[in-house]
Amino acid sequence: MTVDVPAWAAEAAALPYPTVFATVSGAHLYGFASVDSDLDLRASHILPAAEVVGLRTGPETISTDTWRDGVELDVVSHDLLKFARMLTSRNGYVLEQLLSPLVVTTSPVHRELVALAPGLITSHHAHHYLGFAATQERLFAKTGELKPALYTLRVLHTGIHLMRTGEVVADLGLLSSLRYVPTLIDLKRSAEHGAFPDSLRSTVLQDIERLRTELESARDTSALPAHADPAAVEALHELVVRTRLVENEVPASSQGHQTPSP
Repeated sequence: MTVDVPAWAAEAAALPYPTVFATVSGAHLYGFASVDSDLDLRASHILPAAEVVGLRTGPETISTDTWRDGVELDVVSHDLLKFARMLTSRNGYVLEQLLSPLVVTTSPVHRELVALAPGLITSHHAHHYLGFAATQERLFAKTGELKPALYTLRVLHTGIHLMRTGEVVADLGLLSSLRYVPTLIDLKRSAEHGAFPDSLRSTVLQDIERLRTELESARDTSALPAHADPAAVEALHELVVRTRLVENEVPASSQGHQTPSP
């Protein structure tokens, strides 16, 4: 995957709390960013213990939407505890954010999370991809735009690959062998909300239905467990506690944007 991440991305992802990680998500991760796509940065931060257990709690989620050098920036960060809870659900979004190869900011805690991720992946993650595909297919039927068609194809391919291999890959260009996908990606890269070519509509709809059936079959025959590995969940719990306690020991005057090692 070749993606030009702006040199200022790390500065743009700076948070008012220590950062566990920041990665690029969205169309850049999916392999079909357009010339006018926004830059989606996804992150996790560490609230100090006083802002978790006290009367005045800090933000579990921080969301900002700004512009930089003509690029719209969408930054969303979850506190480590919230992010860990989402990791133990069947949430494909957080898996893709954590395991994104487009890393803007990292830390020892990030690397521990990445190491734990395989033990948290289950066959039930297929429900996330089936649900998201259904939502995007309805949007495609309503708008006729290229973007939801590509999103539908992308999530189905990612889900199938995950069920078969246990590996998270979000780049449609790497996953799909459908002959028209490169054409659709090229069209998307020229315009964020481009029109879908009518000549391909019936073919794509047939492939979407086939891929949905394929994902359901891959889920039902997957070697992935039905539940997360208890040892991985326990290790995740210990990582959250350890990280929070270490951060609590950092003097308030020197916290800044340091990232503690657990």
